Amino acid sequence: MKHIQMGLRVAAGVALISIAGGIAAGCGDDASDAPSDQQTQTPVGTEDQDRIDKGVAMSPVQLNLTGLDRNLVGLGSYIVNAQSACNDCHTNPPFSTGSDPFQGQFGQINSANFLAGGMALAPGVVSTNLTPDGQGRPGGMTFEVFLARMRTGRAEDGHILQFMPWPIYAKMRDDDLRAIYEYLRAIPHAEPGTALPPAP
Repeated sequence: MKHIQMGLRVAAGVALISIAGGIAAGCGDDASDAPSDQQTQTPVGTEDQDRIDKGVAMSPVQLNLTGLDRNLVGLGSYIVNAQSACNDCHTNPPFSTGSDPFQGQFGQINSANFLAGGMALAPGVVSTNLTPDGQGRPGGMTFEVFLARMRTGRAEDGHILQFMPWPIYAKMRDDDLRAIYEYLRAIPHAEPGTALPPAP
């Protein structure tokens, strides 16, 4: 009797595994038939999901996620807007009129000129426009050019980037730099503001 019960349990287990395997196989087939225009998302752990969600929510400009990976864009926004202070040099002026937190005000980012550069940092040194060009490339850069600038601190003509904290960015993971680049692809194009540099 014990052998019969054991046999029934084994048979039931094999049947359950077979059904589950069939369902899994079917799911795989359905996934391959999915429309090709659906976004693929970079898999992330729970430790990054909070950063991604906060990054998407904190972007001071509307994001265009068409054809982009929301997870990378969100993580890039978190790095740009919560960790790297890119706005301080690449938005002119960094804050909307009457919203400068360094003057005890609210701290509303200047979304009209967000990351469009034009900030005079020193004589002959003006921050770069990082918004997408007509081909969707941030500051006109491919990812390879962007990555090389972050790693070496040099522009294509060989001059060393001044004021840009590239020695810090050079230590970042490729995936983090890719996330920054993807965020910059998702923001709208903007033109530099015209705020005058502070008096010496």
